[in-house]
Amino acid sequence: MPLKIIDSFDVYHLSILDENGNIDKKLMPKISEKEIFSLYEFMLLTRIFDDKALKLQRQGRLGTYASMLGQEATIIGSSYALEKKDWMFPSFRESGAYLLRGLSPEKLFMYWGGDERGMFIPKDQNNFPVCIPVATQTLHAVGAAMASNIKNEKTAFLTYFGDGATSEGDFHEAMNFAGVFNAPVVFICQNNQFAISVPRENQTKSKTIAQKAIAYGFQGIQVDGNDVFAVYKATKDALHKARAKKGPTLIECFTYRIGDHTTADDSSKYRAKKELEYWQKKDPILRLRKYMQKNNLWSKNYEDKITKKFTDLIENSVKKYESVKPQDKEEIFKYAYSSMPKKLKEQSDYLKEVGE
Repeated sequence: MPLKIIDSFDVYHLSILDENGNIDKKLMPKISEKEIFSLYEFMLLTRIFDDKALKLQRQGRLGTYASMLGQEATIIGSSYALEKKDWMFPSFRESGAYLLRGLSPEKLFMYWGGDERGMFIPKDQNNFPVCIPVATQTLHAVGAAMASNIKNEKTAFLTYFGDGATSEGDFHEAMNFAGVFNAPVVFICQNNQFAISVPRENQTKSKTIAQKAIAYGFQGIQVDGNDVFAVYKATKDALHKARAKKGPTLIECFTYRIGDHTTADDSSKYRAKKELEYWQKKDPILRLRKYMQKNNLWSKNYEDKITKKFTDLIENSVKKYESVKPQDKEEIFKYAYSSMPKKLKEQSDYLKEVGE
């Protein structure tokens, strides 16, 4: 008997707001003018923070830093859909999501400056620390989501990762467990087209990243990652489904990394200038601004006012960050064990004695 070829790997692509500021009214989520202002302002704050962080790194005042330039709609649109009780498991390109969920800019500057105290998350913020190892946070999110199911909570868990993470075993293990155990988790892939210097087409033969969810028994959707309304709607719907115990969702946000992978990278060595210029025209902040202009929600005075407000906030945060006293040297011996072993105790005591 001949095998039947099944071609059912198509996924839905969601776009609402185009590059000229026009929307598909049938798909537009219910969102107030106040919320539109909030989305725009958090995207702008993210960009101002990002710009300052890059400058500080070049001046030797921060360590290696991962820019968010061009990905603001994906980061803010998705994190804006979270409820306070929901949990966020980020990678290393979601500083904007931390800002939206209440972490102070100086804390983020501390972290990127090499001070781990920057990731001491306040108890009222359900955010996990920055995760540098690629894709490991996806397993943490699924594990927490499975525990939430056992406790019969109505909480959703969201985890971020890049397209490069989908080539890691951890990602596939997390997807498999999420599907098998119906974990209330939303996977957000920031598909910015490059895993450092490796283009997406050299990572996977799949037509989309979203369709990878099919193999694990749940829904995958691709959205225009530079369309903040599409990202918000897809994420909000997926989070609602997760809280209702109707399964996980993989959302592929098709976007582009305008800057280098990190400040340790030089993207001009592996991508063409024309490609970069093409994507710069798809700027997510400019796109939303055009929509606001068409609907009489934007003015030059408004833009100047909030730009100054956020610039002052970030500049003051830098001053706070750079005035923080260094940690006690004894801190390097803490936190690895619940009870400090004798050898470490001896080393800690010696350090106190010599004072160096």
